[in-house]
Order: sequence, then structure tokens, then C-alpha cells
Amino acid sequence: MDTVKFDVTTLTFNEAGLIPAIAQQVGTGEVLMMAWMNAEAVTRTLQTGKVTYWSRSRQAFWIKGESSGHTQKLVSLAVDCDRDCLLVTVDQVGPACHTNRRSCFYTAVENGEEVELMQPEE
Repeated sequence: MDTVKFDVTTLTFNEAGLIPAIAQQVGTGEVLMMAWMNAEAVTRTLQTGKVTYWSRSRQAFWIKGESSGHTQKLVSLAVDCDRDCLLVTVDQVGPACHTNRRSCFYTAVENGEEVELMQPEE
């Protein structure tokens, strides 16, 4: 397997300078959430091991769990083949979703109907 030093500038960011990052639970493969990162958020995540995103609404960095305590510890970061999406494998503590659910993907469409898959955690 070939290795090369990672260079954040080789990623393909959108016109707003952002790249989607999908957070997945280590061990189970559970998809927890999708959020946005800019180049600095990627760099901070790799440097600190604390998953850091870019909040489009606040126009600021946010470290997952900084205020809620529901942290994401970086396990690994993978880049897709087009270099325009990241897969962030994490060790999630508590719910990942701001609705207090384990995953942001708590609604499914089955036979044309929306079905709630999980309730908020207590």
C-alpha cells in the first residue's frame, strides 16, 4: 500500500469552502450524522482528535459535544475517491443528534410513509 503525506488542500471543497463529513460509529458502522467541515476544521480535527465542524448558521467552528457533553473522539478520517466527501469514524459519547437521538437519521421512508425509528434519549 502506498502512503503519501496528507495535504488538506487536495480536498475538493464546494463554492462555500466546505466539504461534507459523515460521522460513523467505530465498531458498529452506525451512521450518526452529516455535517460540514472547512479546511481549518479538518486540520483541527486531525491535530486534536476532537471532531470539529463548521457551523453554517453561526459561521463558527464547533467541537462536537463542547456544550452538550456528547463528544466525538476521532478514530479515523477517510477521503472518498472524488476527494469531495469525508468519512469520520468516531467514538461517540451520548446522542449525536441535537434532538437527543443517537443518530440524526431517525426517520425512514417505508411504503411512502415516514416512520420514526428511535425516540430521544432520556
